Amino acid sequence: MTEQCGLTPSNHTKVDTMEEFSDQLSSSYQNLIGKLGEWVDMLILIIPNLIIASIVGVIAYFFSKYVRKFAVKAVSKVTKNRTILNLVANLTTVIFGVFILFIILSILNLGDTINKILATAGVLGLAVGLALQDPMTNLFSGVFMSVRKLYKIGDLVETNGYFGTITDIDLKATRLKLPTGQRVIIPNKDVIQKPLKNYSSSEERRVDLECGVSYGDDLDEVESIVREVMDNVDGLIEDKPIDFMFTEFGGSSINFKVRFWIPKTSQANFLKHRSEVIKAIKKSFDKNDISIPFPITTLDFGIRGGAELKEMLPKTKASQNGMHEN
Repeated sequence: MTEQCGLTPSNHTKVDTMEEFSDQLSSSYQNLIGKLGEWVDMLILIIPNLIIASIVGVIAYFFSKYVRKFAVKAVSKVTKNRTILNLVANLTTVIFGVFILFIILSILNLGDTINKILATAGVLGLAVGLALQDPMTNLFSGVFMSVRKLYKIGDLVETNGYFGTITDIDLKATRLKLPTGQRVIIPNKDVIQKPLKNYSSSEERRVDLECGVSYGDDLDEVESIVREVMDNVDGLIEDKPIDFMFTEFGGSSINFKVRFWIPKTSQANFLKHRSEVIKAIKKSFDKNDISIPFPITTLDFGIRGGAELKEMLPKTKASQNGMHEN
């Protein structure tokens, strides 16, 4: 009978497969239509929230300019550094933008998204913090120094083994120009963590000058001559006393030290006054027959000591002649 209808078992299998595929396709289509219907319903229901979120975003965009200006104005009362002010303005904008983003996500009922963003931000923040530890340390050191006003461009400083004039300060490094012309870049964290000597902060600088006179000179006369010389030097701070004191008995001289103050703290001015005082003291000492001793070396040619060169020369010649005769 099967043969009469023209259907074989293989044909029955193909028909069943086609019917199953058709049923599955129909079921998938119905699920797709249902899912799209749910999305349309959700979209219709969320339209009011979208409108509110859009309004909040537009208002926040225009309001962010005023927040930025307010932050810059508040920080400008502490520091006038333009780099710091720009950094504060940018950070304020970013923080305000993130705050508005969280508000918009809350309006759209996307609380799970907020949690995921916070978790991801925490992990990224830790990774970035470890990777950029030194740059961040330099950044915060630069901010701290700008707020505290520890030094400024043009100051003569000594730090980290370098002595020079500050030519530039940014949030990462401090740049010095050495008296020899070289330029040095020092990270801010090294400047803030190590001692810094600022020669310009007090707007005055002391010059110490050491010298010596012979043991045969009158010390009272020496002091009087030096003080008279210092009274005639121009450019000193008048209300600062000139200090003079004898310091030690040297190998060939009695040493003294004179100290005076100058108003300009630059290295050029320091060296100029020091040179002028040295020349004036030397000139006055020569005029008053005061000698500045120099080290004297005595050569002793005897085995036991006390023998002079002329006494040793004949003996040396005689011994040399004896050797030639032999």
